[in-house]
Amino acid sequence: MRERTEVRLGEYQSVPLDFEQLTSRDVDRLHALQAGGHLTLRSDRSGWRLRADSSVGVLILDRVRIVIEPKFAIPGDRLMSWLAYALDAPTPVRATSRRWATGQEGYADLVAAALLEQCEQLVREGLRRDYVRHQSVEPVLRGRLDFAAQATRRYGQLDQLHIRTFDRETDIWDNRVLGTALRTALTLTADSNLTRDLHGIAGAFPQATPDAALRALDRTRYTRLNARYRPAHTWARLLLRGGGVTDLLIDRGSTADGLLLPMPALWEAVVRRLGAEAAAPCGGHAVPSSGEMGITVRGDLGNASTFRPDLLLSLPAPDRPHRTLLPVDAKYKRYDRHGVSAADIHQLLTYSVGYAPADAPNALIVHPQPGGPAHRVLRVDGSRGRLGTIHVIGVDTHAPPQRAAAWLTERAASVCGPSPL
Repeated sequence: MRERTEVRLGEYQSVPLDFEQLTSRDVDRLHALQAGGHLTLRSDRSGWRLRADSSVGVLILDRVRIVIEPKFAIPGDRLMSWLAYALDAPTPVRATSRRWATGQEGYADLVAAALLEQCEQLVREGLRRDYVRHQSVEPVLRGRLDFAAQATRRYGQLDQLHIRTFDRETDIWDNRVLGTALRTALTLTADSNLTRDLHGIAGAFPQATPDAALRALDRTRYTRLNARYRPAHTWARLLLRGGGVTDLLIDRGSTADGLLLPMPALWEAVVRRLGAEAAAPCGGHAVPSSGEMGITVRGDLGNASTFRPDLLLSLPAPDRPHRTLLPVDAKYKRYDRHGVSAADIHQLLTYSVGYAPADAPNALIVHPQPGGPAHRVLRVDGSRGRLGTIHVIGVDTHAPPQRAAAWLTERAASVCGPSPL
């Protein structure tokens, strides 16, 4: 099979493709991704035009390899740091030392490098073993005799014994999912050195089918016995889901072979952790915004609809008898370059009315601000006075996540007072 042509573009950018570069199967797969909001494919007289949305990563098609680079908010050399922060996983040294734009490397290579680093560490420490049940026929008794099998298959003869044993082995699901993810990574990576290292470590792990591995990951519960596997399983989920991960993305992956990460979902996960960490020093914490705490619309045609902020903080209020609520919404938008849209203002006003105190209807928008942090205040007034105050917070995504979190923590010192920020 001939080598695939590489096509590179950035978020919200478009590239032309010749008709012969896409097979009919490729077109079907890209249209499926278009239905999920990842990209747009249009045809014209000269060929196809592919436009990326806010998803970044790599797609492996029959004749082309499409690499979508992060251009707007988080640069490629910072993406893995922010992704690890959002997932509350250790920052991978091997992946963060690799630049997105070097050669053919992209998001798939970075995630594969992160998985490789964690698997190498597990091998050095020794893979976890657990008791695995086996049934076999042996000339001597070892383990327990299977009386039913011995009576029905050997008819009482004792030259061969049907036995059941429990042996400690590495062929358990904690290791199988990693072996499966390592072999998936091999199909996505473009760097020959990384491919060689993945090949070298993959042989140490048993494997299963991708669907079985994903089901096992969904069932996994971490205890002191397998807690050290959590970071490796985090990167394995990304690879096996094609970019989706439990508690970060609800998208179960794409129909095309590849690894796509919807950046708005990543930013929401970042803001949830940033906000909770910023509020913690003054006694604040995150609370659920669903269920009884949700804002619900009833009486319209169809089912009831719900308004729910990305993060709802419960904050102490020294001058009030009860704690106050502060709604926070993550916006993956260019609010460093243009004003907040009317739709977002309406949304945040709804949150402030539903959660914040009537005499202090405050709400926060947190958006990526490449190049430096920023803070501005929108005051919405009506004929009867103040309707709400919206604080627009820009987080510097060129800086390491820890530095951005420290800045937001400083800004949050006044959140606990009568007037947020």
